[in-house]
Amino acid sequence: MFKDLRYAVRTLVRTPAFTLTAVFTLALGLGANTAMFSVVNAVLLRPLPVADPDRLVLVFSDHPANGMTNLDRARPGD
Repeated sequence: MFKDLRYAVRTLVRTPAFTLTAVFTLALGLGANTAMFSVVNAVLLRPLPVADPDRLVLVFSDHPANGMTNLDRARPGD
């Protein structure tokens, strides 16, 4: 196995363009994977920081006739 590793390193040193392309591709893939996991973790996996997330309500009404938009947050007990 040590011989294979030495051979791989020698080959990569001999072809710097391929080596830089491979390293850049791996870095880009790892960065994209990390970014996607961060978004999924923040949006889907982590629980909401409120006591009763199942009671959250957003009421939105739109009045296109007069161009008004009304956005009210309903409070529990109202």
